Amino acid sequence: MSAPNAARVRGAPDLRLMLVLLGLYVSQSIPLYLFSAAVPAILREIGVSRTSIGLLSVLALPWIVKFLWAPLVDRYALWRPLGRRRSWIVPLQASIILLVFLLAQFPPSDNLVALFVIGALIAVLSATQDAAADGYAVERLAPGERGIGNAIQGGAVAVGVIGGGAGSLLLYDQIGWQGALTTVGVIALLAALPLALMQEEPMQDDEQASLRPSLRNFFARADARGAIAFCLLYRGSEGLVKGMEQPFLVDSDLSLSAVGLVSGGSAATVGLIGSALAALVIRATGLRQCLWGLGLARTAIFAGFALFAALELGGTIVLIGLALLHTLCRYMEIVALYSLFMGLCSRAQAATDFTLLSCAQLLVYMAGAMVSGVIADAIGYAVVWPTHSLMRARIAPHQQAQEGLDEDQPEPRQPDEEQGTVDRELDGRNLVNQIRHRCADAPFWRAAALRPFVHVDLVLTEPVTR
Repeated sequence: MSAPNAARVRGAPDLRLMLVLLGLYVSQSIPLYLFSAAVPAILREIGVSRTSIGLLSVLALPWIVKFLWAPLVDRYALWRPLGRRRSWIVPLQASIILLVFLLAQFPPSDNLVALFVIGALIAVLSATQDAAADGYAVERLAPGERGIGNAIQGGAVAVGVIGGGAGSLLLYDQIGWQGALTTVGVIALLAALPLALMQEEPMQDDEQASLRPSLRNFFARADARGAIAFCLLYRGSEGLVKGMEQPFLVDSDLSLSAVGLVSGGSAATVGLIGSALAALVIRATGLRQCLWGLGLARTAIFAGFALFAALELGGTIVLIGLALLHTLCRYMEIVALYSLFMGLCSRAQAATDFTLLSCAQLLVYMAGAMVSGVIADAIGYAVVWPTHSLMRARIAPHQQAQEGLDEDQPEPRQPDEEQGTVDRELDGRNLVNQIRHRCADAPFWRAAALRPFVHVDLVLTEPVTR
């Protein structure tokens, strides 16, 4: 860790860095949600077939598989004098904004092919830029700043929903396609202005020659499989329920306007609150306690959904309240998980590691969402919610057993003062010994289920220098 980062471990956050991250993620989110939240509605309004609109979902593919080329973002700089991260972030973001301006010249009623091609370019460029941005955030944020940094990222998503999604639809209604997209492009450009404050040293020849980032390096680490397992288990249950939340609201006799309000503007507002609240909770109680609390809160929320589905307990206000609480927890969870992911990243390949973990959680979330409809059709909503609650509740006994074993563990090692509290990468043999110690007296099934939490608990309690 650099000296400036070490100095900020327990002090005030770097306001310049936070402003850069805010501009970076807001500018990135607005074009993204233009395509995911506004364009489908506009296309349907002008009479485009549902089949054609459905094909737009393929534009999400680069965000799912971006881990495949993330090692290239770690290893190379597009222009070395700008620095390794900045040489990707600045030109790619500028290209995305230019493509939004270009798209404004092609009304979708007569230019569906142009819409798809430009959308595909924006998707690839934004996914690549996001990998570089996440690598920059991992390298620049001190451990004590990760909660705030990821709250900014979560808040940027909410701003993207409002600006790129709802805002674009309102503008389209008032001034048409060209005016709406030109305005969105200007807003994204203004949001990107803080990128001028990015600080990074030029990339040297010997630095590029020494870098060999790869997916294999990540999976060769002793804690890799445990990190992936925790990621999949923690996020998989959410996709199972989120995929059916809106249909459940409709089937519970909420109007489409009410569903739109709960899932749109209100959700974005609640998301901003949740992102900020997560940063405060992490700073006050620590990351482990925050993840614990969110897991228990989610279990309670979906138990409430289950009671409503099975017994129709409570009225519309209760149902809307549960939906908004779910959104609050979802944004808080993203902040907490991304803070955890940053702690799992090697500084030698920060973009690769973080991108792989974020793609893994997205994949399992999407898989859960796809399966949820099958479950709901087959056996009803009243089973979807308890299934999620049971998946969440199973975490508790394993973590309790783990905490009981923590009493025999030594105190966390304190790194050198100049390095501060840094990212950790446990020695493989030490990690295996830890797992054996914790699982020695447990039945096979319990030991297998406990392993992911052993890995993550060590991440949160035993930072070491690398």
